[in-house]
This record gives sequence, structure tokens and C-alpha cells, in this order.
Amino acid sequence: MATLYPALITEALSSVRYPGKGKNIVELGMLADDIRIDGNKVSFTLIFDKPTDPFKASILKTAEAAIKLREPDAEITINTSVRSSAPEVEKKAPVLPGVKNIVAISSGKGGVGKSTVAANLAVALAAEGYKVGLLDADIYGPSLPKMFGLEGEELFMHTVDGRNLIIPAEAYGVKMLSIGFVIDPNSAAVWRGAMASNALKQLIEQADWGELDYFLIDMPPGTSDIHLTLVQTLGLTGAVVVTTPQKVAIADARKGIAMFRNESINVPVLGIIDNMAWFTPEKHPDERYYLFGQEADIDALADEFNVPVLARIPLVASVGEHNDNGRPIVTEPTASAAAFMHLAHELIDAVNRRNDTLPPTKKVETH
Repeated sequence: MATLYPALITEALSSVRYPGKGKNIVELGMLADDIRIDGNKVSFTLIFDKPTDPFKASILKTAEAAIKLREPDAEITINTSVRSSAPEVEKKAPVLPGVKNIVAISSGKGGVGKSTVAANLAVALAAEGYKVGLLDADIYGPSLPKMFGLEGEELFMHTVDGRNLIIPAEAYGVKMLSIGFVIDPNSAAVWRGAMASNALKQLIEQADWGELDYFLIDMPPGTSDIHLTLVQTLGLTGAVVVTTPQKVAIADARKGIAMFRNESINVPVLGIIDNMAWFTPEKHPDERYYLFGQEADIDALADEFNVPVLARIPLVASVGEHNDNGRPIVTEPTASAAAFMHLAHELIDAVNRRNDTLPPTKKVETH
């Protein structure tokens, strides 16, 4: 019996060609570095690209025969394995791929009419011919379903490119989703921050928002986990901050602006909205009563951060009535309606200026 050694085994296997590739199994890297020899006993491993290789059986027989040709008494054990490859990174679908501009409607505190502004601004933009979506991100106090007359609306899903997506409700030309559609409106949403954030991400990522010119987000008041979730999920085009002329509201608005301006968040602030700037009797639209303070304090805030006051929205008695009846006041010929239409034009200009001078905002990366 001839003496067996690894080089002899390699030489023998070099004569085994892989069909159709024009190379032998050694050249193709199919012989693992694990040749073991004990007397006349030989073992080694052949590596295949896939477990169902159609030539696997014939290659094993040919390899054994090639070694037997050199040493007929050899006892041969051939192990097989499958070539490992780097796992493919799952490609996540881009978030809101058909949306051109994402604008957060924010406020430093509750009670300043932020949701009223968001609802009427959305309808005003739609009335100007833009494709508009509106997300009610106020998980703990969703109010937009009532303002749009959509309370009790049943949501449906359909399949788009193999994904089951929620179909947003629609009213006044605005696509809208709210956590209020999926919870009991008479019960409080007692959720921890992570639960609320996950619910919000589902409304963004698992809904068919389609092609939109403006996607408005009615943020919860203050600064919270929800705000962080949004900037970690989306690259916001910008934010507007709603306040009233009260000093306490302005102080909280300052904190809201500072949050967006924080270097780790870095969302452009498009401007300030002076809501309930004055009270105007509906029968006397030229009269103004400054119930909450003067314009000067908001102007000073705007100067401090070098942002514009986009609009001053008067308070009229029928605002609450329109909200309760599910008919945004911008749909009626009132002083407030004119102010909201003016706000829509100013927002469009602010977004265009921002897009002309700044690169797209990137979502906040967490590590």
C-alpha cells in the first residue's frame, strides 16, 4: 500500500471537474482545509454552494474514484457542507416615499388651539389643490376625528406590493388617520411611552398615504417620547409652533422651538402661528379685543429665534361649534377662514424657501 498524504489527495481531487464551469473542484474552492489521514483511512469535506446541487452525487462518486485510482485500498469518508454566505440585509420599505413635505404642527402647551390650526390648515391646503395628509399624533387626546366628522369611522386595509396597509379616512379632501379610530373614545388611553410610540409608527409606516404634497402631523403638546419617535422615524421638512399671546404660552413655545433647534434633532422651524390673537365678534369683523395679550410678545419671540410669524388667527365664537359639528371653520366665510387661507399661503412660501436653501432633514439616528 502506498503512503497517503494530503498533497496526494489534493492532486487526485484536482482531476475532478465541476460540470459546466471548466474548472476542477480544488480550483473552485470546494475542498475544505480539513483533510485527515489515519493509515489507509481518509476523510475530507467538499463544500457546495447549495444543499440541492444537481451534481452533488456524481461529484462525490468521481472524487472517491479519483483517490481509489491512486490507492485502491483507501477507506474514504467524504463529508459535505454548504457554503456560508453573508445574510442578506432585509431592505425596509422607505417611509412615506410619495410624500414631498412633512410638517409638524407643534405647541409648547395644551389649550392653544393647535389641533384646530392643524385641521383648518390641512383643509385650506387641500382647497388650494394640494394633496394633503394629516396624522393625529396626540395619542392621549385625539381630537381630529371629531373635528372632521369622522368619529366611529371604520378603517379598512388593502394589499399594496405584497404589504397589508391601512387605508386612511378622508374628508374635505384630506387623508387622515388618528389613534382615535382604534380606541374607545370614551376611555382614556393608558399606555406607556413605548406602546404609544409603536402605535404611532404603525399609523405612519403601515398606512397607504400615497402621493402627498403636504403631510401634516398634529403633535401632542409639550415635549415627549412621541416627539422623539417622530424625528427618529421621519425626516421632517420643518415644524411650526402654535401659541397664544399669553406670556405662559409664549414661555412654553420658546421651549418647543428650542427642542426642534437642538443640535441632535435639528429640525427647521418654519415659523410661529399666533392663534387666538384677538377676539372678533362675528357680526362686527372689524372689531378686535385682545383677550390674551398683545402681539408684541410674540413678535419678540420671533425676533429672538429669527423666524417669521406666519399668521395671526382671530378667535371667533363659532370655532368651537364648527369643531363639535365636524366642519372646520375654514369651510365657512368667516374672518378665521380668511386667516387660515392666508396661513396656508404663508406655509407654502416658508416650505419653498426652506427647500431652496437647506438640504432635506435627516431622521435622528439612535445608537
